[in-house]
Amino acid sequence: MKRAFFVGRFQPYHLGHHEVVRNIITEVDELIIGIGSAQESHSIENPFTAGERVLMISRAVDEIKDELGVNTKIYIIPLEDIYRNSLWVSHVCSMVPPFDVVYTNNPLVYRLFKEAGFNVMHTRMYNRNEYHGTEIRKKMLEGGDWEKYVPKAVAEIIREIDGIKRLRDISGRDF
Repeated sequence: MKRAFFVGRFQPYHLGHHEVVRNIITEVDELIIGIGSAQESHSIENPFTAGERVLMISRAVDEIKDELGVNTKIYIIPLEDIYRNSLWVSHVCSMVPPFDVVYTNNPLVYRLFKEAGFNVMHTRMYNRNEYHGTEIRKKMLEGGDWEKYVPKAVAEIIREIDGIKRLRDISGRDF
């Protein structure tokens, strides 16, 4: 059995993440999705809570599994920051099931797991200029068409939680 680990902040989970997950689950038996900076919420950079991100990811991943007809087991685990890079990999390993491979394009994550002896794979980047959390949050703030950059299930959850209003409220900007 092959189990993989993929980590991100997912603020919000977008179509770039969606494509990465779609590809990973065709290569492994189980996937652990780590929600980084789980303690962060209600800020411009991290507007959504860990629980909201779990919901976004789980519903979006269900769409992929139904579409592909796969039964890949997915674990979605919030991970709080510890602010000590030298200890971060062991912290992650203490919080998630054991895994065989790490998928990331984050240079620091890649380096830390490589130094710890893990097999680390780069993922393909999907339209990075558009599928980027910062740009999507900017579109949300400015009233742009943000929904086309996230899976349908994620857009529904953001509407359910009134996420746009939250983001605008915490930005302190007049609209």
